[in-house]
Formats: sequence, structure tokens, C-alpha cells
Amino acid sequence: MNNSKVQLLPSGPVDIAALAADWYGDPPVGVRANMVTSLDGQAAFDGRVGQISGATDQALLKALRIFADVVLVGAGTVRAENYGPVVLKEAYQRVREQRGAMTPPQIAVVTTTGGLPETSRLRGATPRPIIITTTRARARAADCGADVIAVGDETVDLTEAVAALKDRGMKHILCEGGPTLLDALAVDDLVDELCLTVAPKFAGLQEHGQRMRPANPLASPRGLTLAHALSHDDFLFLRYVRESGIRLRPGEELH
Repeated sequence: MNNSKVQLLPSGPVDIAALAADWYGDPPVGVRANMVTSLDGQAAFDGRVGQISGATDQALLKALRIFADVVLVGAGTVRAENYGPVVLKEAYQRVREQRGAMTPPQIAVVTTTGGLPETSRLRGATPRPIIITTTRARARAADCGADVIAVGDETVDLTEAVAALKDRGMKHILCEGGPTLLDALAVDDLVDELCLTVAPKFAGLQEHGQRMRPANPLASPRGLTLAHALSHDDFLFLRYVRESGIRLRPGEELH
């Protein structure tokens, strides 16, 4: 990796495959989350990410899939962004093959209902999607033509879900959102790395972006360490990593 923690990239086109390999080629064993936010803290505009994102950010999101064994995403984001199976650009696939991975990563959808819309591009896809759902919704998930991981009775147990993915050999997990899933992963102390893009835009108060949260279950905020900060065309690309590999148990705080 580049020795400088902060770097201003030249304006104009970027070799995304090289950028990803240089700055993101050492994914954690665990969950790497990738998110974009506006200057006023919104993760979407009119329910979609595209209007607050940019070309480099969108390309980087896809390039991070090079280093993933599985792409984890919430059902709401799958619907809003019309997710399909992962298809890597030729340059990205070459980098992936050089790392010993010959096929694209699977998509794993977290859903309490266990279903995929009838029009979903993930139905019948190759490679098969994974549906992570509750034990009560297992049968419905199986009807979608997907591999099924059922963990938790009323809600999805994300700790067990991450462990189940690792047991399948999927040790590098890339979470692409949405914000609700990221919240839940953070509360369960499952985020090992956060790649956060700050877009130079104000989005205003978005109805779709507001989420009703229960009382915060954390006694105090949890910290990550800045690994690098890149700037390109006024977008800021931040990479935060877990402090010294420390993982806290639920309810435990770092002193």
C-alpha cells in the first residue's frame, strides 16, 4: 500500500483497478462496509444512491468486489438499486484471478421475510444468490432458487450470519448497505472496516433516508482508525479500520 496516509489524486479519469489494488487490496478477514454520504449526512436522494454518488465512487464500489468472497446487502437496497449478480469488468476480473479467485463473488441478501421480488434480477442468477433470513422464513427463501442461511427466529442474527458465511469459506465480506444494515452490523460490533465516500453535495432531508431507531444500545461510541484519505474531484474517500484488531463483546465498552 502507498506509504502516505493522505493523498490528493489528479483530476480526471482514474485507473480504478490500480487504485483499488494499491489502496484497498488488503481486505480484513470479516466485514468491510462501503457507504457514501452527502455533506448533510444523507445516504440517498429520492431513495437512490446514484444522485449523491459520482463516477469514481461508483467505479470504486464495483472494484472493491474484486477482493470480496461475498457481497452482503439489505433487501431494501436490493429493491431500490435493482441488484443483479456480480459481473466484473475485464480489468477487475484479471486482478481477481491474479489473487486466485476465478469466479465473481455471490450476492447475499439480508431479509426478514425471506423473499425476493418476482422481478428481481437475482432470481435464477449465476452464481446463485444467498438469502440470509430467519428460521421462520426459511421455506419462502428456498422457493427463490437461492442458497439459504437461516439464523434467528424473529430477526436475523447477524453475528451468526457472519459466522455462517465464514464457515463457507467466505472470509472477506463486503457490505454495500443500506444504512439500516450498516447500523445493525455496527451495533453488533461486526464492522471491521468502513470505506466511506463523502460527496460534495447537500441532499436535504430525505424521507427515504430517515430511519426510526430504538434507544441506542451502545454505552458510548466505538472508534475506528483512519487508514487513508484520498481526494478526487472534490469527493473524499476515507478508509477506517478496527483499532488494533480489538473486537468487543455485546454490551462491552473499551476503556
